[in-house]
Amino acid sequence: VQLQASGGGLVQAGGSLILSCGPSGRTFTTYAMGWFRQAPGKEREFVAAISWSGSTTYYADSVKGQFTISRDNAENTIYLQMNNLKPEDTAVYYCASRRYATSASPSPDSYDYWGQGTQVTVSS
Repeated sequence: VQLQASGGGLVQAGGSLILSCGPSGRTFTTYAMGWFRQAPGKEREFVAAISWSGSTTYYADSVKGQFTISRDNAENTIYLQMNNLKPEDTAVYYCASRRYATSASPSPDSYDYWGQGTQVTVSS
């Protein structure tokens, strides 16, 4: 069971990107999901999470009002709309899915499946 994240790239400060994430290979139902990121030399940190229904979302304080997490259950995909990007947003972004759990969680320990990561680089 694997997740595939895509949409990363190089963008200038103030620009926008949309990341997407869904199952790769064998299809499986994703439940509550989240985005995390890891910058060079830093620990992986929580970015945003969304419940299976999409009715509940959580954001790290550092991205509130800047990033929006959403999902399309028909496509079994989540998205992360990132606006007004800053150089400090540069990181590898990982998506993750909980197994059978429908509630959103900011804790990485709550997640059972992880994607391979997609690089986001914001130039100043």
